[in-house]
Amino acid sequence: MQKKPFTELGLAPEILKAVERMGFEEASPIQCAAIPVLLEGSDVVGQSQTGSGKTAAFGIPAIQAVDPALRAPQVIILCPTRELVVQVAEEIAKLAFFKRGVRELPIYGGQSYERQFRGLSAGAQIIIGTPGRVMDHLERKSLRLDQIKMVVLDEADRMLDMGFVDDIKTILRETPDERQTVFFSATIPRPIQELIKTFTRDPVSVRMEAQALTVPAIEQIYYEVDRRSKLEVLCRLIDLEDVKLAIIFCATKMMVDELTEHLQARGYSADKLHGDMTQAMRERVMGKFRKRAIEILVATDVAARGLDIDDIEVVFNYDLPHDGEDYVHRIGRTGRAGKGGKAVTFVAGREIYRLENIQRFTKSRIRRAKIPSAEEVEDKRATAFAEALRETLEKGEYKRHDELLDRLLEQGHSPTDIASALIHLLGEEKPRAAAAPVPEDNRRSDARSYPDPGARDRRERGRDDFDGPPPRDRAERPPRSGPREEAGTVSHEPGMVRLAFNVGRAHQVQPGDFVGVIIGVTAIPKSEVGAIHLQATKTLVDVAEARVELVLKKLNGIQFKGRKLAVRPAAEGAKKSRAAASA
Repeated sequence: MQKKPFTELGLAPEILKAVERMGFEEASPIQCAAIPVLLEGSDVVGQSQTGSGKTAAFGIPAIQAVDPALRAPQVIILCPTRELVVQVAEEIAKLAFFKRGVRELPIYGGQSYERQFRGLSAGAQIIIGTPGRVMDHLERKSLRLDQIKMVVLDEADRMLDMGFVDDIKTILRETPDERQTVFFSATIPRPIQELIKTFTRDPVSVRMEAQALTVPAIEQIYYEVDRRSKLEVLCRLIDLEDVKLAIIFCATKMMVDELTEHLQARGYSADKLHGDMTQAMRERVMGKFRKRAIEILVATDVAARGLDIDDIEVVFNYDLPHDGEDYVHRIGRTGRAGKGGKAVTFVAGREIYRLENIQRFTKSRIRRAKIPSAEEVEDKRATAFAEALRETLEKGEYKRHDELLDRLLEQGHSPTDIASALIHLLGEEKPRAAAAPVPEDNRRSDARSYPDPGARDRRERGRDDFDGPPPRDRAERPPRSGPREEAGTVSHEPGMVRLAFNVGRAHQVQPGDFVGVIIGVTAIPKSEVGAIHLQATKTLVDVAEARVELVLKKLNGIQFKGRKLAVRPAAEGAKKSRAAASA
């Protein structure tokens, strides 16, 4: 079965809104096959490899079946491990984000009983748990299953291998006979067949075969990197490998926009491709990419489907795909026509378990690699520059400047000092293509993140009386309050400070103009100038914290684009605005 848009699957508006927020543009084959059948109320037996998108396949119908007014468990999802419980709970929380009053609760061994008691007392409707901990709550009478409408057994064969079959039978018998029962399993051994025969009613079978495996010539590696450090690590890798042609895959259209903006602001020759662009725009970008007019293409899975371009050196999975099948399609963009290629994947936190699922799906090994240090990147640049300089000297293909050199020598400068100064002015690196204009959309990079499961209802109640999975890093969460303009005053890159310039789009400037004036006046390395956000009458520029004082001293008062330049820390301007508003 081919993929379809989610709009064709009969989903409620609040679910469609959540799916769009998550950045999914199409449903996977297992979702296309299972969701309509489950929405009709039929029992389902799904046979699909891990990593095929099955969580949303049963999660969407489960959420749609919940009555928010009934504060009691209505759906129970059984998983073999605590890691999978947390993963499924997070996915359910995102899918249920816009359905007010729906609460999900993970329950598993190793987590405090008190937290789980509070969540059950608060009226969680969707319970995701391991069979052992669910049995504990049944025995303690803290969990009742008399209102259950749907039971899902996720990775049923693994639960069988772990000896949970008796617990599963007990749990199923505690639920109403008229419930909807869903089995998802990579294999269907005889004990699973017996459970299906005993506990389901005329189940519909949904089977998805594994797709083609990855290309053997592709070198697959991954880096464990915090979300906030992804951009810096990506730039290091691009510089270290001296990448000439690459595709970077992101999970959402919003992330594609933001990452492209950041790369352009840093001087990389990059452009974007996603579903919100017109066909003419997409063809124009693809034309530039094929002609090597741009080095880096940032894209979503759907937008990049069907690309047929040779010589792509590396594919970056900036965001880990939800679907193992999409991983195969992504990395297949490199290593074509028998050539070698490289696939680099970024993994953050608990995503490591999803990566393990993808490895099982693809039957391949993805090697872990060490993040290169800034010193390694600088050493590589210096070596490359020295080699290029040596070749130029040996070929003799350069214009002589004997008169200028003689003048400097007469002034008492040594040859080594003159050469060192020239290399310093060149920035010790080959400059990249000029930055392209930055899109107007100036959304924060953390706007794509979601709160931990249940946080939506904690905000509604104004108190923390419901527990979800372990809380995520606070820096990932969207800001709860405060004006949007003020929210952009702090840099999201470690070691960077955001400065505000009194020049913006209205003055016909581009990001490259700011990179040029900062480096040209202060002589700081380009790597110490970060993201650049153009606004109507001002521009926000991230600068290394150690260089802030120098930039303020050197740039304030100079002429720039016909205006007297005024630069200040962006956060300082926000404080003054608040003080003026309260006066």
